[in-house]
Amino acid sequence: MTPRDRMPSHPVVSAFVDAVNAQDPAALWAVLAEDATVIDVGTERDPGAWVERELFSSHARMEVVRESPDGLSVGARFHNDIWGDIDTAWEFSVTDGVIQRFATGPG
Repeated sequence: MTPRDRMPSHPVVSAFVDAVNAQDPAALWAVLAEDATVIDVGTERDPGAWVERELFSSHARMEVVRESPDGLSVGARFHNDIWGDIDTAWEFSVTDGVIQRFATGPG
């Protein structure tokens, strides 16, 4: 197994990526805090609308290609029907086993 096969190493971030790739909204909402904050390219977004538009109705997929030592920041090749293929950066804040905040943008 290569290091890339083990990414993301943080279990909550891994659950987020797995939920996106499985196109499983229930699994994604289970790993997001009820009051989670979403920041997209520096702008706070409505989590429900953003998740539906950017991840699920647009068939998003993420391939994590690098991560920080703590596993809370990742670089990913991202694809959805809106943007096509783009390199992205993601930063996650996790408290009590759920994502309180995530920020994404070009990476």
